[in-house]
Amino acid sequence: MNYSTIDSPALLVFPSLVKKNIAEMIRMVGDVNRLRPHIKTHKTAEGIRLMMDAGINKFKCATIAEAELLAMTGAKDVLLAHQPVGPKVERLQQLTIQYPQTQFSTITDHLDAAKKIADVFDEQAQSMGVYIDINVGMNRTGIAPDETALALYEGLMHMKGIHFMGLHVYDGQHRQADPAARETACDEAFQAVYGLIDMMASKGYPRPFIIAGGSPSFSIHAKRMDRDCSPGTNIFWDRGYGLICPEQDFVPAVHILTRVISLPASNRICLDLGHKAVASENELAKRMYFPEHPELKAVGQSEEHLVMELAPGHGFKPGDTLIGIPYHICPTVALHETLIAVEGEKVVGEWKVEARKRKISC
Repeated sequence: MNYSTIDSPALLVFPSLVKKNIAEMIRMVGDVNRLRPHIKTHKTAEGIRLMMDAGINKFKCATIAEAELLAMTGAKDVLLAHQPVGPKVERLQQLTIQYPQTQFSTITDHLDAAKKIADVFDEQAQSMGVYIDINVGMNRTGIAPDETALALYEGLMHMKGIHFMGLHVYDGQHRQADPAARETACDEAFQAVYGLIDMMASKGYPRPFIIAGGSPSFSIHAKRMDRDCSPGTNIFWDRGYGLICPEQDFVPAVHILTRVISLPASNRICLDLGHKAVASENELAKRMYFPEHPELKAVGQSEEHLVMELAPGHGFKPGDTLIGIPYHICPTVALHETLIAVEGEKVVGEWKVEARKRKISC
């Protein structure tokens, strides 16, 4: 298509590919009611609506703004998978008042944090559903699935203002490119969760509901019928997960439009694709991939510029457009206010990245 009217850098979203990815998520899990997709990647009402149109009614998010966007869009069941502390507890409570049609829940891994949640909601004669956040090796948040988790569970039982919903198990550390090795590691780590469940059963407690996994482990958890699955990146996909998860049949549904703005040397071109336009936490070689120009090698990046190296005599001129795929789409989307929707060879609208904000109204 003719991209001359689209300023750069810009994110292009292809709704037909998004729908394909959503359909593939549902096919893999087998039962749409076992899906609780994370919206951290797309942060858009349009993405939420496409999933709801496909029959998905449960969602997961990481920020109060994402939770509010879900409620604004009509989501029935929203899990804030980020333990609320400080003012976030009151903000979450405000959401429950402003959007009574939505069932909200959250996670906790500490009695003190849980007590703060309980106190805020009990003061308003409310009760917030909480999942215990379980650490199975990610070592980022969560509590070990042993006697300490059991003690936390028993502590929750005596708190007014909250009620136990189940276990939340995120295992983003499993990123082996070999699907079989990733599955083995995932299953081995999950054995500790079963150990906790056995301890609970030995004391007469009911079997807890389980929400597990993210994008890299989705293909594994989708085959385990005793849990819900919460993939996130799959709706858009990216170069990074495409390499890590070859067994998952998703396609990059968001591309980046960039332009050559300078020819600083005979073997270099400079693109208008700096830190402010594409995720830059990875090494230079793993930030952008240009399918039509795989020979391009990133050698430098700053706030507004990405310098690429290639052989002399390349033929690029200032103003030339390139279409690329980011290695990490989630933080890339958060850098842009809008996504330009493209169908066929036409721009058909814009998706506002509403939940990139820290606050919408609550």
